[in-house]
Amino acid sequence: MLFIDMILALAVALSFIPILTGYCAHSYGRSFWLWFALGWLLPLASFFLLTALILREQLDPGRRLLAEARLILRAAEQSKAVKEE
Repeated sequence: MLFIDMILALAVALSFIPILTGYCAHSYGRSFWLWFALGWLLPLASFFLLTALILREQLDPGRRLLAEARLILRAAEQSKAVKEE
């Protein structure tokens, strides 16, 4: 019974990085399942690659302005749809 508990604890510990990677990817508009699978195949490499992609997006002023413009347009479209109803 102790062996099964150890295997289960190991599986939970090993799934922490893929779940974290998938959650971070989903939070920034990327595919959860793709990054979750990459997190299982290459745990540390996928986490650092995703971190680099997110940092590149956040530190580039042009990309930040584009993301803010998309949010403004999305909000305007939603308010327009609400007014039409």
